[in-house]
Amino acid sequence: MKILIAGVGNLIRGDDGFGVRVAQRLQQIPLAGNVRVVEVGISGMSLVHELMDRYDVCIIVDAYQGQGTPGTLYLLRPDLTPKLSTEELHEHLVDMHYAEPSRVLLLAGALGITPAKVYVVACQPAQVEELIETMTPAVERAVDEAIAMIEKIIAEAEA
Repeated sequence: MKILIAGVGNLIRGDDGFGVRVAQRLQQIPLAGNVRVVEVGISGMSLVHELMDRYDVCIIVDAYQGQGTPGTLYLLRPDLTPKLSTEELHEHLVDMHYAEPSRVLLLAGALGITPAKVYVVACQPAQVEELIETMTPAVERAVDEAIAMIEKIIAEAEA
C-alpha cells in the first residue's frame, strides 16, 4: 500500500500555506516506510509528476473556502468519475503550473494515474490575500488536528 501526502499552498499568502506547513511538520515525524510526504506548493504539475509513481492512496492537504470559521477542518472525498470530454479537459488544464487540486485530479484521471482513494484534508483560512509568511492563530492551531486526522486516514488505509 503506497500512500502520498501532498501539501498544497503558497507560503507567502498567509493561511494559504496551510497544506505546505502540515507537510513540513509531517516530514519531521516518523511515518511508515510506505508513506511519502511532499510539498507541491502551487504547482499542479508537481503533484501530477508525483502521482505518476502510482499510489494507492493520496491525501491532499490544502486551504479551502468552506462555510466554517477560520481553522475549521474538512475531510473531503472528491468525486473521481470523469465528467469532461477531451475538449473540455483541455480547456480546464490550460495552465497546470497554478492548478488547484481539482484540476490536478482531472488530469490524473485522464492519464490513468488517479489513486484508488483520494482524500482532501482542508482548512478554512482567515487570510490568503496578504503577502505574509505567517498563518493566523486559528489556522496555525489546526495543523496538529490535521496531522491527527491524516494519521487516522493512514491507519485505516493500512488496516
